[in-house]
Amino acid sequence: MIFSKSTLIAAATALLVSLGAAAPARATPSIVIDVSSGAVLSHDQATAAWFPASVTKLMTAYVALEAARQGRISLDTPVMMSPRACREAPSKMGFRAGSEVTLHNALVMLMVKSANDIAVAIAEGVSGSVEAFADEMNRASASLGMTQSVWYNPNGLPDQRQVTSARDLAILGRALYLQFPEHANLFNIGAMQLGKQIIPTHNHLLGRYPGADGMKTGFTCSAGFNLVASATRGGRRLIAVVLGAPNPILRTAKTAALLDRGFQSGAAVASLASLPSSGPSAAPDLREAVCHHRGPGAAQFLAEIEDASVPVGSGVPLLDALSGAQQQPHVNAKEIAHLPRPRFEPVPVYVGRAPGYVGPVARTRAPGAPVGEQPDLTAYAAQPEPGDANASPISKPAPDAVSLRRAKHAKAVKAARAAAARAARAEAARSDAGGAEAIESAPAPKPKAAPKSAARPKAPASPAEAQKRAVAPKLRSPAEPGKS
Repeated sequence: MIFSKSTLIAAATALLVSLGAAAPARATPSIVIDVSSGAVLSHDQATAAWFPASVTKLMTAYVALEAARQGRISLDTPVMMSPRACREAPSKMGFRAGSEVTLHNALVMLMVKSANDIAVAIAEGVSGSVEAFADEMNRASASLGMTQSVWYNPNGLPDQRQVTSARDLAILGRALYLQFPEHANLFNIGAMQLGKQIIPTHNHLLGRYPGADGMKTGFTCSAGFNLVASATRGGRRLIAVVLGAPNPILRTAKTAALLDRGFQSGAAVASLASLPSSGPSAAPDLREAVCHHRGPGAAQFLAEIEDASVPVGSGVPLLDALSGAQQQPHVNAKEIAHLPRPRFEPVPVYVGRAPGYVGPVARTRAPGAPVGEQPDLTAYAAQPEPGDANASPISKPAPDAVSLRRAKHAKAVKAARAAAARAARAEAARSDAGGAEAIESAPAPKPKAAPKSAARPKAPASPAEAQKRAVAPKLRSPAEPGKS
């Protein structure tokens, strides 16, 4: 058979496209390190730029703990919720402006609930404003050798300029454990209790993976599902960072597989300092792959999990050989996230000052001013206009947000009534201007049977009154409870 040149080129192109589609997608960033030595046990694109999402809050905790160590603030110091903090997108606690939360309780809420409003309150309480706190975050990053990280906010809400890498996050996690060992339990809280509500952690390794003891999850559509996880066995602690997973189950499974391999091998393949770094750069946007077309990403991650998985035995080669590496029962990494939700003893948190506290309150103020200074109004700077509401699910209200704003419904009713009154006045104005034609075009109210005691029939309602009656029944009484 004879084919034209164009036909052959088209056939070859189709073949290449089909082969490319069948080939696994490029792996996403990951790294495993030994906390004590800093040795890198495995890494894959560990220096690729990535959006941190809520793992940003590890840096927020680092700066806050450093400020407490310097004596600029204490863990008992109340931080005040500002209007700016209250405007942050969910996930959030939903406290009203003026509420106070101790720095310790705020850090627990930050790690467990991943509350974005609390992150801003901590930033303003420590540094006076979000902008001043971001400057501290960047200085801390530089001092730790996190050369690929740039910070603009304390909670990880979408900002194209805020980037990091798996290597930098491993450096940060290691620094938190080595520099603040007395606060290690902050990253190992399975659940917290506020009043009667119990809020569990988002870290599905805790209580499921043997030895898991931290640290923080993160998610936006652009970043994918991120995790900085730690686990300890036999006195040896490892940190694994996985970025860009297509869903939380595969994120957990891949992290478990990487930790398994790290505990089994233990051989260093590099050092944190030796990994090449070119400085901050633009991060890829995974919105389409993570929030719209997850299939290819899920298939890629399953392949990566298979590659990372290793048989887990006793650690003694002879015993493992004799017993078929079954000395220790172990759950396959892919099954970790499917295990039943563990039951944790919740850590209690509360709103308000610590009993007997008489010190200053940390709130917005001029940058550089000590805690307790009067608030500086520039710290309440207006937020930029929100972007596309569909950019990330975190821009939607969180169903489990705890709200203390009991007057929220009353305000909504008041606003609706004001809008109805304005509409009625506008209708009346049009009626006056249009004369009889406007009156005839207005909907006539349904006639009512006159009471027996009535001396004469009721006059027809004016267009303004008709509009008012049409709107009024839709409004609930301010006393009726509404959703928060």
